[in-house]
Amino acid sequence: MIKLVALVPLFPLLGFIITGLFGKSLSKTAAAIVASGAILLSFVVSLLLFIELIGAGDNISHTIKLFDWIQAGKFSADLSLLIDPLSSVFLLIITGVGFLIHVYSTGYMHDDEGHNKFFSYLNLFVFFMLLLVLGSNYLVMFVGWEGVGLCSYLLIGFWFKNTSYNNAAKKAFIMNRIGDLGFLLGIFLIYVTFGSVSYSEVFAQAKFYTADEPVIIAITLLLFVGAMGKSAQLPLYTWLPDAMAGPTPVSALIHAATMVTAGIYMIARSNILYTLAPTSMHIVALIGVITAVFAATIGLLQNDIKKVLAYSTVSQLGYMFLALGMGAYTSAVFHVITHAFFKALLFLGAGSIIHAMGGEQDIRKMGGLKGHLPTTFATFLIGTIAIAGIPPFAGFFSKDEILAHAFAHNKIFWLLGVGGSVLTAFYMFRLLFLTFYGKFRGTHHQEEHLHESPKSITIPLVILAGLSIVGGFIGLPEAFHAKHLLKSFLSPVFADSDLRMLPAEISHATEYALMALAIVIVLVVVLLARNKYVVKGELPVADGVALSPSSKLIANKYYVDEIYDNLIVKPLHWISGIFYRVMDIQVVDGFVNFIGKAVVWSSNGLRLTQTGKIGYYVFVMVLSVALLLLYISY
Repeated sequence: MIKLVALVPLFPLLGFIITGLFGKSLSKTAAAIVASGAILLSFVVSLLLFIELIGAGDNISHTIKLFDWIQAGKFSADLSLLIDPLSSVFLLIITGVGFLIHVYSTGYMHDDEGHNKFFSYLNLFVFFMLLLVLGSNYLVMFVGWEGVGLCSYLLIGFWFKNTSYNNAAKKAFIMNRIGDLGFLLGIFLIYVTFGSVSYSEVFAQAKFYTADEPVIIAITLLLFVGAMGKSAQLPLYTWLPDAMAGPTPVSALIHAATMVTAGIYMIARSNILYTLAPTSMHIVALIGVITAVFAATIGLLQNDIKKVLAYSTVSQLGYMFLALGMGAYTSAVFHVITHAFFKALLFLGAGSIIHAMGGEQDIRKMGGLKGHLPTTFATFLIGTIAIAGIPPFAGFFSKDEILAHAFAHNKIFWLLGVGGSVLTAFYMFRLLFLTFYGKFRGTHHQEEHLHESPKSITIPLVILAGLSIVGGFIGLPEAFHAKHLLKSFLSPVFADSDLRMLPAEISHATEYALMALAIVIVLVVVLLARNKYVVKGELPVADGVALSPSSKLIANKYYVDEIYDNLIVKPLHWISGIFYRVMDIQVVDGFVNFIGKAVVWSSNGLRLTQTGKIGYYVFVMVLSVALLLLYISY
């Protein structure tokens, strides 16, 4: 079965080709079946591979060479695929959640004129993400890395007739190129240092390096720059909230199953390099925890339902990087899994709400939707509980595991992590209460047309809700005297790093106390949010109403976009304006115009020689022959 791993990315690629080439001749139903069926087939193969790896014993890493790809001098790279516990887990996330998003899209995008094109783009997106996690070397990973960047541009700007959507797509594309430059330079340095870009060869040689050698620090920091861009960490995070311009299924796919998890996967795959660079790991953890808290504060005062969830994603990714920076690689992957469940659920739930509201995304114009959208409400409530970290839902176990590691490693990181968790619980229940409770605040027309979404939308919500409830049980803490199933499965991938990491353990009693403290704080925050938005019925202020300086700062997202605009965008526009006026108009246009004027001037003189008189032409011919003979004689 392992040899069939190539089928996993092949099916989405075929789906893209079929829906892309024959999209105009296929019906919407046929295109949806082809695209969704391709992902389903990939999921089935991924599941079979996962089952085979579970029963494989020590033989859990397989490299399947497809063909020789690049051969230039001493450099060579194969197009080969790596299937091991880490890649198999990501395959299940990408294809499993991706399939549910495809099914959801059949209902959500049914009336869109670009329906078939949309599904072809979705298939291509999944293909590149699968290639990213399956590649056996950094070069294949980079192809997938750039591919998902391309697809994000196509899907974020899918409704390209809207200028603001196009701007959001360009912003995502350009900001990711900044991070990708760091990633590419990291790959160059890996080749210069190790003479290869293959994981097996690079990691085998890296084991002989000592901790914090400058070249390893440089490599890991350059790779992290790439991760900062792709996984939206400070300061390269601003593209992700704007990515909400795309259709809601795209938001779910980017945030839950594909693009933003790429940076987490890359660092987890390169774990031995980071373990050998404690300085880099500290930077990763620091950036992660600061991003987690920073983005959570912004989520407090956002009123666009998708923007709240977007900043939530940035914050949750921060927790994953915090875990990676502490060497808790399994914990990071664990949170990737649970986050995929509840964040896909929340985004798709938001799409169901937007669908019912006729495109409205402002939570100040919602309210009272609980009775109109019972399935959406129930599933959205489950997703909210899960992300808030309330047991026994999935988010509790993965986030608590990260916080436990933080407590053992760095108490300041733990305190910041708890603070971010508290903020998450507040703004998510704020979102829930303002959307589903109280009186309806929309228009009369919207109220008349409120309805639950079709089965194609609600069934994926129900499945994801179930996963958000039980997903955490794959990683029960040791304090529960249970086996951590995910840690056992992934242990071969992180074995070399685990041998080099200093153990940072906490007692079961301390872990119980930390759990209890986190639960109590979150429940108190939920009650405060309920009292504020349900009991008292407070509403966010309308646009244009004066805010306190601190609230205005947060509501305007700390003016980061404005700072970038003034420090980077406007100066570049000014420089490009000068370049245009000097180089383009004066130099390039001036040179071209000079050539044109010279031709005109010379032709004005030469045309006088064309008299039309035969005698004159004979005279000129004889004179020319005479001059030619004179030249030859000398």
